[in-house]
Amino acid sequence: MSVPPLIACAIDTPFGNLHVVACPEDDAVRAAGFGARAEVLAWLPARLTSRGVRTGAIPVAAAAVDAWLAGDGDALATVPVAQDGGPFSQEVWSLVREVPAGSTATYGEIARLAGRPRAARAVGTACARTAIFPFVPCHRIVSAAGPGRDAGFRSGLREAMLALEAPRAAGARR
Repeated sequence: MSVPPLIACAIDTPFGNLHVVACPEDDAVRAAGFGARAEVLAWLPARLTSRGVRTGAIPVAAAAVDAWLAGDGDALATVPVAQDGGPFSQEVWSLVREVPAGSTATYGEIARLAGRPRAARAVGTACARTAIFPFVPCHRIVSAAGPGRDAGFRSGLREAMLALEAPRAAGARR
């Protein structure tokens, strides 16, 4: 039985092209990011890249990104995702997806929620290793010193994404 190739698309955003790769059998995003397509594909494990990749539409991801950009800050969390990682990383990525748009949490707060209060650095490592950004919205996870103190994001990307989400969150709190 032949396994179908992965599907890849580029979604235009104010932050540049968001490259997304998904499995056609379950629509789960397996890799995503604002880097070059080749960089995003490099995050995939060999068992997936061996399937090959074809360019095509990923309607679930495209609709969620469009909704997010239009003001539904939590739309990204509705997209099915899957990526390789150990149990702690899986827990971190799940918790990060629960942080509401327009708000932030610290690495330490996520570590406490994951039951490992001293594992803030491990949370940072899990965020840095996510293969499915922004569907795992690690831009919402910041250092205890504040968002300007974190490395790992293209200059200004975190701040721009948080700014996009902030007006919606402020309106929702009224």
